[in-house]
Amino acid sequence: MFKRIIYLAALLLAFGGVASSAKDPVIAPSRAWTMLPPLGLHQPSTIDTALINLSQRAVPSEVSMAYATTGNLGAEGLNMILFDRKPAGAFFFRDAVSHWLPVQGNHTFYNTRIPMTLVNYGAGGGRDNGQDRITVDFSGNASPILQIGANLDYLYSKGSYANQAAKDLAWGLSSSYMGDRYEMQTFYNHYNIVVKENGGITDDMYITDPEVLQGGSASINPKSIPTRLTGAHSRIRGEEFFINSRYKVGYWHETPPDPEVPDDTVPHRTYIPVSSFIWTLDFNRARHVFDNRTPVNDFWENTYFTDNGTHDATSYWSLSNTFGISLLEGFHKYAKAGLAAYITHELRRFDQTPDTLDFSGGLPENLTPYPYDTRLASRATENHLFVGGQLTKQQGRLLRYDVTGRFGLIGPSAADFRIDGNISTLFRLLSDTVRVTAYGHISNEAAPYLLNHYVSNHFIWDNDFGKTRRVKFGGHVTLPFSGTYINVGVENIQNLIYFNSRALPQQHDGNIQVFSASLHQNFRVGILNWQNRVTYQTTTASAAVLPAPKLAVYSNLFLLFKVAKVLDVQFGVDCDYYTRYKAPSFQPATMSFYNAEEAEIGNYPFMNAYVNMKLQKARFYVLFSHVNQGLTGHNYFALPHYPLNPRRFQIGVSVDFAN
Repeated sequence: MFKRIIYLAALLLAFGGVASSAKDPVIAPSRAWTMLPPLGLHQPSTIDTALINLSQRAVPSEVSMAYATTGNLGAEGLNMILFDRKPAGAFFFRDAVSHWLPVQGNHTFYNTRIPMTLVNYGAGGGRDNGQDRITVDFSGNASPILQIGANLDYLYSKGSYANQAAKDLAWGLSSSYMGDRYEMQTFYNHYNIVVKENGGITDDMYITDPEVLQGGSASINPKSIPTRLTGAHSRIRGEEFFINSRYKVGYWHETPPDPEVPDDTVPHRTYIPVSSFIWTLDFNRARHVFDNRTPVNDFWENTYFTDNGTHDATSYWSLSNTFGISLLEGFHKYAKAGLAAYITHELRRFDQTPDTLDFSGGLPENLTPYPYDTRLASRATENHLFVGGQLTKQQGRLLRYDVTGRFGLIGPSAADFRIDGNISTLFRLLSDTVRVTAYGHISNEAAPYLLNHYVSNHFIWDNDFGKTRRVKFGGHVTLPFSGTYINVGVENIQNLIYFNSRALPQQHDGNIQVFSASLHQNFRVGILNWQNRVTYQTTTASAAVLPAPKLAVYSNLFLLFKVAKVLDVQFGVDCDYYTRYKAPSFQPATMSFYNAEEAEIGNYPFMNAYVNMKLQKARFYVLFSHVNQGLTGHNYFALPHYPLNPRRFQIGVSVDFAN
């Protein structure tokens, strides 16, 4: 920890030298955006320079106030707020670590006009349970319309318990060009995540009542608690290359010289785009490996190929090309919306663990018989073809909306459809601006290939699932004058696919209704602030199909003030809490969460004490995570047999270098 403090001090000193040697340059306003698929429309985003809740990024619960996690930062987890959870992806192994992956949906482009580098470093723990994370975001402009960027995210956490280490490395390059006639935005991201899998601790009483197991001694070193697996790890490695190009066709609009400007004799010409031609390419590749070098006989129900350890490897790649044509919004006073049509072709390839055993001499001892009469193919290729359209209105204050739909024509996605829509309006109320938004989603989509067909040493399945139908709609309202945000929605799911008590995918025969209501309410009196987020959710399904806590709460009480008129300080305590429910269990061989109904989790407040500070362009924090350990009980599990981290001291710094 002492070395980490030295690193932080050096970073702050470097910042101090830069800040004191030059004044802030005068530049045009910076902006940031993400992309609205599939045609690359811009969605406004933010540049991360905020002080509030800076330290929250150092604990796994930053993902959600109800997060079913294996405990370590950078490891697997499942968001238990149902409305925030996405359906299973084409390569479902990535879903468990999706928060730590750079993907199209969370890539942010910047236009800062001058070079900008955001550096974040956080550290905690000691020699045996240390945790370090550094992130770097760079953006620079070669011209007002040409930008290049780079990003790095390296996280290494040894974990508080045995055989729990996680090492995540992600890096990428990006660029954008925003000209009058031609626009381009592209990025390349690479990631490599390695997680030691311990299968959970062998006995929960090491956490809840260690005296019983230790002959009356209540003190225990978390690293000494035995775990169910000792030589296993999972690896997710992949990359994505994405490019979106748009060529705009229009006309030049000429305005006469301004008579009020001296010597202004040249007419002004502005290019007005009317329509555009769009091409989007997206290449994805990923590989999942599960290694277990220490044979375990009682952890898995089935062992098909070898009982002398496991090496499962599954890989996937996809290549999609989208061609579109659009009529742009705003080229004429009557063109109040943009309209686009597109066609997408996607090629997917799957490679799985090959079955090379010769069973002609009989089944080897200790192995499970193959569950099907014919062997499953180790390689498969899919072709998908979609047509779609998009209607958008991104300008104006009174009304904005976007509707995107697509329909599958050939391949496994034939007759699939998906429609997503949002509509929002702004109006004045009590000298402030109120935003009201409605959203909706309708889909009827086939199950991903790997949920239908999968081969590994411990799991083999061959399914023929029907399409899953989802209808979801709701709305949210933001009231700035009272610090209130309300979101209410309902969803109907037919033929939901989930992992059953044997950790095998299964389809629910029927409909499930989900209701969710969230309230964000902030209070402020002087320097005293109180932030609250509450979500109530209920479903018509049992915990065997769709488990979820009914109530989840995040509360943050803090003081916000200045010291010597230059140092901003946020000093407080925050807490995550959710009610008890039959939580899913975790299967490390497939990185999946399955509904075993073996234990109830929840009814435990996870509290952190922190100080966040900001001096000019430097932010830093001191965090005492899980400060209430032992004060509010000992049942601090996020999953069955997976306890949360014990009390830990952590520090971090973030610096905005404007070069």
